[in-house]
Amino acid sequence: MSIEIKISKRRISYEIAMEILNKRVENLKKKEGKELLWILEHPITYTAGIRANPNEILDSKIKVINTNRGGKITLHNPGQKIVYFVLDLNKRKKDIRKLISLIEKSIIEFLKVCNIKGIRDKKNIGIWVKKRKIAAIGLRISKWIAFHGCSINIDNDLSQYLKISPCGLNNKKITSIKKEKGKLIKNIENKLISIFLKNINKI
Repeated sequence: MSIEIKISKRRISYEIAMEILNKRVENLKKKEGKELLWILEHPITYTAGIRANPNEILDSKIKVINTNRGGKITLHNPGQKIVYFVLDLNKRKKDIRKLISLIEKSIIEFLKVCNIKGIRDKKNIGIWVKKRKIAAIGLRISKWIAFHGCSINIDNDLSQYLKISPCGLNNKKITSIKKEKGKLIKNIENKLISIFLKNINKI
């Protein structure tokens, strides 16, 4: 499969990123263009997935962007790496569960490089370090085009989670590589690309 790789060094607003993702989705539906794997960071942004509950907003002053991804309310902020996908499952296996499993596997492999043991949770999607969540996953499937992706906390400000109940969870149970005293590796984006590409191409 031909996948375009994008690495953004500047922070990209959530709104602009969604415009780019949605356009790529529509192109793939028309059998135009390439699939996409995109690594970036957002400025401070709170987003609500399709299963979000207003009670998850603890600070009424924050702006929350409604989105069409799965999941509940979450935070994106500097120091957190976002891995976005636009994948055409019509040309791959139409297996959403396997796609999620491979995303989880990729995150776990990346954390291992950082000397952190990440684990799955059967009840809650995402990746955990003991009982603390370090990575979130949110996807949407439209005519077998899979898009959105995952976020991994590297060295971001975790106090900003206190304004919400992230993914419906206790906001004090969120962690990062830095908080876990993991190894903050160089060339994070390239390492993520390498790991995710290897696993995505198994779909």
